[in-house]
Parts: sequence; structure tokens; C-alpha cells
Amino acid sequence: MESTMTDIAIIGGGPAGLSAAINVIARGKSTRVFSTKNNYLERAARVDNYLGMEAVNGAAMMESFRQHAKSLGAKLETGKIITILPVSNYFMLNFNGTIVQAKTVILAIGAAKQKALPGEKQFLGQGVSYCATCDGMMYRGKKAIVYGLADEAVLEANHLQQIGVNVTFVSAKQRPADLAGAVQFISGAITAIEGETIVQAVKVNETSIETDVVFILRNVIVPTALCKGLNLQDGFLAVNRDMETNIPGIFACGDCNGKPLQIAKAVGEGLIAAQQASKYIDDQKK
Repeated sequence: MESTMTDIAIIGGGPAGLSAAINVIARGKSTRVFSTKNNYLERAARVDNYLGMEAVNGAAMMESFRQHAKSLGAKLETGKIITILPVSNYFMLNFNGTIVQAKTVILAIGAAKQKALPGEKQFLGQGVSYCATCDGMMYRGKKAIVYGLADEAVLEANHLQQIGVNVTFVSAKQRPADLAGAVQFISGAITAIEGETIVQAVKVNETSIETDVVFILRNVIVPTALCKGLNLQDGFLAVNRDMETNIPGIFACGDCNGKPLQIAKAVGEGLIAAQQASKYIDDQKK
């Protein structure tokens, strides 16, 4: 696999992540910003409480933030970070199947509305995956459940079907019009993942359905599934005033840290996270 090193990996391209990016660059550090296409601010018809930007459309505000970051040299990349693994004095990140190395990480992933499913953390890497395009080839000729909680879930389910996986798509919504005809569909929600040492079934509508793998495709990955060992408080990441998590070298900012879920707070925390992540790198050199 290709492997590259950056000073600070920023996960999330909303106000917090982009604020962190411009402040990381201002301190002479390299950065890569990884984000999905989903951002709740994009859907806001009007924002009235951000200083200096009265009655602005949410999509226009986000575009202004992006252009500012790009003008300073921020590299914005669309896709998902699937896992973060601390290794010695740096971190390895799985970005759509490519390994990225970073000296520090700033989480700006937004508020995860979903809790981890029973069995999800237990079977992560043993039949639970967050990326069908990354792991799909391992399950050719086998059974797969795709839990469609994200906009790109249909594309990933269709991809699996095309490479020879026997796919069942589970969603509380109606069958998507663009879901491939060969893909089975079940209306409902997954309530548990079952097995002994590996995934053997998922429970949907109180019925156990046998499977070799379940792809849980959310817009936002639960933080504790993204990186094992992160401490939470009331469902949000626990950080101190310096935006430090309990794992040295991992910082967090914005909605993932808790209320108030406001743009001004996210931007301010992004600044602090950038300052402290940069200081962390400098301190390691002493």
C-alpha cells in the first residue's frame, strides 16, 4: 500500500476542520484534510448568528470557508478515514484503503448521532467493516449485509454486487431507486451483530440473517470505532481546554466535542486544536 507522511491529519472538512487547517498552515506545518461530502451546514437555508456574515446561506458559508483554506494551500480530499492506529510516535490512518501517516491527528468529525451497535466494536476487522470498496474483494462469492445509513451506501452496495458478492441492503427507508436489481433489500434496522469469534449473522426486525460480513455505512463514524480507546463523555469526545483527547497526539474540535453545536464554537476550537497539535510536534523535537 502507498504510504505518505504529513504533520497533522485533519479528519472533517466542516467549520472546525477548515479552521484547524488554516491555523496549522499558519504555523508552518503540513496538513491533509479528509472529509465526506456530507456537512449539515450545507443544508442550512440561512445563518444569522455568525459574526460578520449576516443572513448567509449555509452552502455559501461553507464554500467561503473552503476557498479560504485552499487559498492558503490546504489540501482537501474527499473520502473516509476508516481507522486510526497509534504507532510509536505517529499515527497510521486508513483512507479508503490507502495508508496515510501523520505525526498528529485532529478530529473534526461532527456529532455522531448513531451509537455503536451491539457487537460492532467486538467484531471490527472480523466481519465488521466501514468501507465496501476497501474490503469488498475479500468477500467475493460470500454473503454481505450493507447497512445503508449514508448517502454513498447504494454505490458501495452496487460495487459489491458487481465484483461478485451476494449483497443484501438493509435500510429503514424504501428501496432506493438506483439500487442494482440483483441486490436483495430488507426494510428495517440492524439491532445487533452476532457471532463467536467472527461475524455470523445480524439481527434485523428481530430476525437473525446469516452473513459473512456487515458493512456499516454511516455519514459519521462513531469516534470509539474510529480509534479504540478514545474516552467519551455523554456520547461526545472528552477533551480538555487544549482540545486534547486522552490519547496523546490526538486532538478534537467542533461538534464531536459536545454542545453548543454552533459554528462559532467549532471555528474557535479548530484554532485551539491547530495551535496545540503544532506545539505537540514541536515539543517532540526537544
